[in-house]
Amino acid sequence: MNCNIAVIKGDGIGPEVVSEAMKVLDAVGAKYGHTFNYEQLLMGGCSIDVHGVPLTDEVVERAKAADAVLLGSIGGNTSTSPWYKLPPEKRPEAGLLKIRKELGLFANLRPAFLYNELKGACPLKEEIADKGFDMMIMRELTGGLYFGARETKEVDGVMTAVDTLTYNENEIRRIAIKGFDIAMKRRKKVTSVDKANVLDSSRLWRKIVEEVAKDYPEVTYEHMLVDNCAMQLVKDPAQFDVVLTENMFGDILSDEASMITGSIGMLASASLNETKFGMYEPSGGSAPDIAGQNKANPIATILSAAMMLRYTFDMDKEADAIEAAVQQVLVENYRTCDIVSEGTTLVSCSEMGDLIAARV
Repeated sequence: MNCNIAVIKGDGIGPEVVSEAMKVLDAVGAKYGHTFNYEQLLMGGCSIDVHGVPLTDEVVERAKAADAVLLGSIGGNTSTSPWYKLPPEKRPEAGLLKIRKELGLFANLRPAFLYNELKGACPLKEEIADKGFDMMIMRELTGGLYFGARETKEVDGVMTAVDTLTYNENEIRRIAIKGFDIAMKRRKKVTSVDKANVLDSSRLWRKIVEEVAKDYPEVTYEHMLVDNCAMQLVKDPAQFDVVLTENMFGDILSDEASMITGSIGMLASASLNETKFGMYEPSGGSAPDIAGQNKANPIATILSAAMMLRYTFDMDKEADAIEAAVQQVLVENYRTCDIVSEGTTLVSCSEMGDLIAARV
């Protein structure tokens, strides 16, 4: 199969970890007879340095022409980087919001899986970690509070800020369908998270989810208030399969879920539109403090590439091969600096990529 991938390495550790993911993809191609063609594009701070904006219209069009996008991390040190002296709409993260909107990437998938080999890094009690967990946070990505109308103005002599949270039934329905579809491929359980005891948008969310659930009789589902969900994630994460929620709640809960795995450097993510097109990126940030030092953990980006093979290209056995290679490397006790512990072998970012590629 011939696959055209737009590669946005981004800022900070982005170029390092994306290079390792490309290395692993090339190993997959060599083994299974696929060709991965890469077109490298700029977005984020590196685009500001060259073009003065975090994302150009040309890059958007070239990304649309690809089969999928493989993305590194965007942004820098918010206290020292000149990028953050710019207006908000010109900062690196504005490019990320824009490309998600332009590509119609409304469904964000963030798996949180606790590897047996990394249970010692899990911050939860041993008896909770020993049960393990394997969940998928399904977050609506292009609606809600982050994309609503906003303004800051003086009202009766008092500075007042307004952010608008809006969802319509079509936006809710399409993310719910994605969530139930993913559940059908997993353990057939959906936990829909909202704040229906307070918010009208959540009451509509709950109504539409119940309508969609009728089309999936094999899937069990439940509603859970977001504050309770935040507690349950640290009390009993094993109960969750697919967690379906809106944009801001998903932003917060997915970060919480990532940290109970022991390291955000282990967690992949995918953002999908209504076709098989997707953008695949690690869940972590650009880590400017270790950029260029060959210390970063590339596993999240490598696993994101595996998600790309699975969800965009329908290459399940190839995705399985990458995931098995990651597992094998962990079993053999190789670790990057964020997950190293006594009795394990410290390796660099590029060495970790080599090890995984060799085991594909």
